[in-house]
Amino acid sequence: MTSHDLERVALRLVADGKGILAADETIPTLTRRFETLSIKSTEQSRRTYREMLFTSPGAAEFISGVIMYDETIRQKSADGAPLAQTLASQGVLPGIKVDTGAKPLAGSPNEMVTEGLDGLREGRWVLASRSGGLSSALRTLCRVPPA
Repeated sequence: MTSHDLERVALRLVADGKGILAADETIPTLTRRFETLSIKSTEQSRRTYREMLFTSPGAAEFISGVIMYDETIRQKSADGAPLAQTLASQGVLPGIKVDTGAKPLAGSPNEMVTEGLDGLREGRWVLASRSGGLSSALRTLCRVPPA
């Protein structure tokens, strides 16, 4: 990706009146949400849920980009199109969460650190870009002490 491409993506993501949809819930998180609604969490039910989010009429009018979970960027819609392509066809930039989760910081058990930069170029980002990902999100955690 050139600096011009990066600038183009950044400007699209911050377009007036639009925002980024964070649809990057992990399988355990989405399973807990489904359980409260008595929905069995399967790859199919999670795909159906995310496809519903991505294809709701009028949603693309307000969404500039979607952060997807690793499972999601590999999935296809009911009509067989990759979900990243489903988003892109609506003018929404597909992206992927590339961190691998938060872990306790070594030597400081009260602090957390986000992992996943190692192996990014060789693994997750290559797969994500081949799957249609045009942007990525890497979280960082900051502990804010009470005032």
